[in-house]
Parts: sequence; structure tokens; C-alpha cells
Amino acid sequence: MEQKGIEQELLEAVREIRDSQREVVSSLSAQRTLVEEQLRRSRQSVEESIGLQKLALRRQHSLTLIAIPGILACVLAIAYLVVRYF
Repeated sequence: MEQKGIEQELLEAVREIRDSQREVVSSLSAQRTLVEEQLRRSRQSVEESIGLQKLALRRQHSLTLIAIPGILACVLAIAYLVVRYF
């Protein structure tokens, strides 16, 4: 009779362990899903940031191609005026 009581206690303990493991697995699965979503968002943000940086570099390059000749033309015009009138 005492043997059956011990077996029943062991069986109950094993069931509790099983139930606890199921809860842990379920929790880990939910956390994994959350981490995967955060990783996806992070990758998307990084890609967007890189795209914006490339666009900024292209615009800076275009502006430089226009600004430097303009500045040189102004300097030459000032130099011409200085030489001509002094």
C-alpha cells in the first residue's frame, strides 16, 4: 500500500515537471518570436539608414561638383577685379 502512495507521488511529481517544462518551452517560443521580430526591425532600420547615408553622399558629391567651380569662378572674378582696379 505504501508502495502505491510513493508511486502516486512520483507520478504527480513527474507530471508537474512535465507541465513546468511545457510552460518553459511555450515561454521560450514566445520570446524567440519576439527576438526574431526585433531582429527583422533592426535589419530594416539598418538598411534604411545605409540607404539614406548613400543618398546623402551622392547629394554631397553633386553639390561639390557644382560648388567648387562656382567658388573658383568667384575667386578668379575677385582677383581679376583687384588686379584691374589696383
